[in-house]
Amino acid sequence: WTFGGGTKLIVGSGVVRPTLTVLPPSKEEDKQSSATVVCLATGGFPSNWNLGWKVGSTSTSSGVSTSLEVLGTDGRYSWSSTLSLSAVQWKKAGSVSCEASLSGQSPVTQTLDPDHCSE
Repeated sequence: WTFGGGTKLIVGSGVVRPTLTVLPPSKEEDKQSSATVVCLATGGFPSNWNLGWKVGSTSTSSGVSTSLEVLGTDGRYSWSSTLSLSAVQWKKAGSVSCEASLSGQSPVTQTLDPDHCSE
């Protein structure tokens, strides 16, 4: 139900873990010595899941930009986050992981291995 200026009340929804998809940098970007990795989080509830990044085993907030949540017609939320690295950082990373976290819940993690991304 939506009230007045758009306040939405959702009844009977418990916590729903989002699905994460991590997209590697484009081939064109690699030629420009940069690498932008995108994490898409879809179908989560409530809206305050946090997206974070790890390069290798180290958490990073440098070069990170996260969108506001978008409410879908199904009452669940979607977000995205981008991680900007140099091409050298990307190739040396070993792995890049996106993690969705919510207090009291186990995190949702999706990992991308730069060595297994097509050249």
